Amino acid sequence: MSNIFKKQGFKSVCASILCILCGLIIGFVVMVILSLVNDSLTVSDAFHGLTILLGGPFSSGTAQYVVTNLGDMIFYATPLIMTGVSVAIAYKTGLFNIGAAGQFLMGTMGSLLVALNINTTGKPGLGILVWVLALIVGALFGMIWGAIPGLFKAFFNVNEVIVCIMTNWIAANVVTWVFSSMPQIINTGSGKSGYLITTSVTGNGTPKIGLDKLFSGSYLDLGIIIAVAIAIMIYIMLTKTTFGYELRACGANKYGARYAGMNEKRNIVLSMAIAGGLAAVGGAIYYLNPGIEFKFSSAYQKLPDYGFNGIPAALLGSSNPIAVIFVSLFIRYLSIGGDNLSSAGFNKYIADVIIALIIYFAGFSRLFGDLLSRKKKKAAVTAAPAAPGAIAAAVSVVRPEIMGDKDTPAEKLKEPEKASDSVSEVLKEPENPETDGKEAEE
Repeated sequence: MSNIFKKQGFKSVCASILCILCGLIIGFVVMVILSLVNDSLTVSDAFHGLTILLGGPFSSGTAQYVVTNLGDMIFYATPLIMTGVSVAIAYKTGLFNIGAAGQFLMGTMGSLLVALNINTTGKPGLGILVWVLALIVGALFGMIWGAIPGLFKAFFNVNEVIVCIMTNWIAANVVTWVFSSMPQIINTGSGKSGYLITTSVTGNGTPKIGLDKLFSGSYLDLGIIIAVAIAIMIYIMLTKTTFGYELRACGANKYGARYAGMNEKRNIVLSMAIAGGLAAVGGAIYYLNPGIEFKFSSAYQKLPDYGFNGIPAALLGSSNPIAVIFVSLFIRYLSIGGDNLSSAGFNKYIADVIIALIIYFAGFSRLFGDLLSRKKKKAAVTAAPAAPGAIAAAVSVVRPEIMGDKDTPAEKLKEPEKASDSVSEVLKEPENPETDGKEAEE
């Protein structure tokens, strides 16, 4: 049992829990302050609000609402899982993928270009094939977009953060431009403007596989299973394969990896390409759902939140793909609870404040982990001090001459000095090169 507490994974989990607790405590303090300032609220309302927030979808009211909100919570966590894993795999390679938002948009564009231009209504078998094709195309778009900052980093040593920020806004403008020139897939009905038609029109939506009956009224579909499967595969790839070891080695020390014979440039490009593909799959899964509309007209004005929310998901999960799954679900859990805060007299955006605080403390997760490690090391040193005799014995094994071993001849200690003297004599320049040259000629 004691070995479990010493493992890095346990320390990371404890650090993440501390971040969450700190965010919740400060968020609760904010609610208490609001209740004291506002005459219509009392301190008991702050406790009630905290209960609702922690209740998540289970504080929705009737059983039907609970089931629907639970399904939607899982559905909206799906793209967050993908962008979180995208940031995590790049971070494992020593890169900061802040371009997940642009990659998310490129994946959305690639998948919808396929799914909305091929009509398979009444042909469910063909619709599934088109859906798979749309998912693959979206992933390829994201991989290409993610490889751009990887290439600049690998071959020109340009900071990937700068390139990612530029590619984010380029992607946003490209998406708006492309869909604006395709009136055949723009939704002009119901008085809407700037929206595309959904995959329910063309019959190429993500299969529900019965989840719509299990969580009736929700958007939940096959996407969550795909996201979890991809996260598990990425975890296995990082921890159990040679390629994953090379990626982590480049992240730990790219110069050491190069010295060991690894191609760090190739690994940087591939890592960013894979990260881009993962974020793109998140966008594709989200917008291929038959009930989700994409507003292309405002894409150039605002980047998708999922691209940036993947960063705290990866930080809280310590860049572990499996942990990112649970962190993403937890973030959506709090968001669903925030939607019900109005029953306690608080604005739903209080939940966003608490999530933002947790995200802020996520930046200190490494600090919390280091503090835990130092505390345990200090306790271990205090509990079991090393015996002076043991230290002396260890030193005598390594360097017997230090302990005054009689079998060690004094001449051996002087051998390096002799060697250095002989080298200096060989390298010693003549005092008068001209004279030595004349004597050589004579």
